[in-house]
Amino acid sequence: MKKVFALVITFALCAMMLSSASINSRAAAKEEAGKAKYKADELLIQFKAGATAADIASARSSVGAFTKKQLKRAERLAAKGELELAVIQSGLTVEQAVQIVEAHPAVAFAEPNWVMTHQAVSTDTYFTNGNLWGMYGDATSPANVYGSQAAEAWAAGHVGSSSVYVGVIDEGIDTLHVDLAANIWTNPFDLPDGVDNDGNGYVDDTNGWDFFQDNNSVYDGARPSDYETDLHGTHVAGTIGALGNGRGVVGVNWNVTMISAKFLGPDGGTLADSIAAINYFVDLKTRHGLNIVALNNSWGGGGYSQALHDAVIRAAKANILFAAAAGNGNLAGIGQNNDSKPSYPSNYNTTQGTSTESAASYDAVIAVAALTSTGALAKYSNYGVTTVDIGAPGSGVWSTSPNNTLTRLDGTSMATPHVTGGIALYASTHPTATPQQIRSAILTTGVTTSSLVNKTTTGRRLNVSTF
Repeated sequence: MKKVFALVITFALCAMMLSSASINSRAAAKEEAGKAKYKADELLIQFKAGATAADIASARSSVGAFTKKQLKRAERLAAKGELELAVIQSGLTVEQAVQIVEAHPAVAFAEPNWVMTHQAVSTDTYFTNGNLWGMYGDATSPANVYGSQAAEAWAAGHVGSSSVYVGVIDEGIDTLHVDLAANIWTNPFDLPDGVDNDGNGYVDDTNGWDFFQDNNSVYDGARPSDYETDLHGTHVAGTIGALGNGRGVVGVNWNVTMISAKFLGPDGGTLADSIAAINYFVDLKTRHGLNIVALNNSWGGGGYSQALHDAVIRAAKANILFAAAAGNGNLAGIGQNNDSKPSYPSNYNTTQGTSTESAASYDAVIAVAALTSTGALAKYSNYGVTTVDIGAPGSGVWSTSPNNTLTRLDGTSMATPHVTGGIALYASTHPTATPQQIRSAILTTGVTTSSLVNKTTTGRRLNVSTF
């Protein structure tokens, strides 16, 4: 009997009111803060634009804190006010420290450093034998009408382009995997010489950065015993862009350039690291002009963070789309309505600004629900007629896993990279398309599906056949 794993990513956070800059939303978030899981001695502090070094030091000292990490390294980001992760040494609780420091005139807001965790659940090669249903179309062989129709795009000669870049914010990626290696980014701006050549604050970020351990090793699983280390991130990458090499699985794109931003470890990751990862990609695009069209975010659920919302808005303003998993339901594995019980980051809307970041001109977020191979909304998949946009293959998805293996996983985590892959595929065939146009193509070319009607904004499933 083969051993297969399904990894479901959730935040260990409480559901809160949908994001806005209003006082009521901030109050609701604070009311729920005590029920959520966060680092007991850490908080994020967003300083106001124009705050002096003396102001910042005064605010920190008011709660007996010191800086652990700056989360806006680039000057263009810091111009709107420094955001930092601080460690409390005064014995104050996080709740007390937030209340005190927010009263300081130099501080825009403060919030806990939420902890994000993932949970594993069990389920039980690949295109030609009927297993890779998520890539099939109604006119392919094998066929599945509920697949992404990617194989129909391939038949038309559309297999992606290495000039299109995608950021994978997740666990790490096995950069040596035979089905992935050729599509993994190698940084031309920072040679592996022990020097931060491009001055972004990350030394030798050759394939991306590990924000979880704060080093340049985006892949940490090297032995069979480490199989589950970086499993999820490697699996996500394979769905976006595993090579069409005849070996086993293949991604929506045969050609694409993927950059790894690892922020999840064996016990999860933190809000601060997820923000740093998004900022990393914004800086790469704005500083170096990389054609980063999308970030894949196969993690989700839980409480509102203004700092994370701000980061997603900044990505939108940099013309980067934000594909996000709608979430994998409650503890019983039953999907929930995101309209009434928000799941983040998929519930963020970049047309809604905050007190510290003005709105983007379009909504960059695409929230993704999971479908089964029979076209049903997966029982674990969250939904929402106003907050979840589209469905994509999420159950029984085969893809790459560490040490040159292949694995089948379930979840909205698996549905999301099908959409991210679709974004990259469309960008490869429409190189002048704006992010708004790409998002519209993803949502309007989908096929109406009964299980998604009155469950998503479009009532449609992903269809990349015409991309």
